Amino acid sequence: MKKLIKFFSVFAVTLLVMSSCSKNDDPKDNNLFVGTYEGKVSYSNDSNEISNESGSVTVTKVGDSYSFIFSDDIPTLGDLEIEKGENKFELDWDEASIIIIDESTLNIKMAKNGKTWSANCKR
Repeated sequence: MKKLIKFFSVFAVTLLVMSSCSKNDDPKDNNLFVGTYEGKVSYSNDSNEISNESGSVTVTKVGDSYSFIFSDDIPTLGDLEIEKGENKFELDWDEASIIIIDESTLNIKMAKNGKTWSANCKR
């Protein structure tokens, strides 16, 4: 009986460790996605266009709100909230607006009022 209890205890701990390291971890619950992602970033508006193959986006979180701080004087996307259970933001900006994030990649395609942001980054 002791061997059976020990086996189930080890099995339960293993499952707990595996689930806590899941690639589909929920960004609403923790700060796993906070940090700097590097790669291609761009921004455009009616009078300006910025693009950098070696740019970066720093992700910050305060409460349930995320901010995406771009390099290269690209305006920040700030105070965005994510729904629990999703690894992506789907905002009511434009049909083409979406942010997908996990612990290793960040993809942004956002559009609003003639302004567009994009990022294809990794860390």
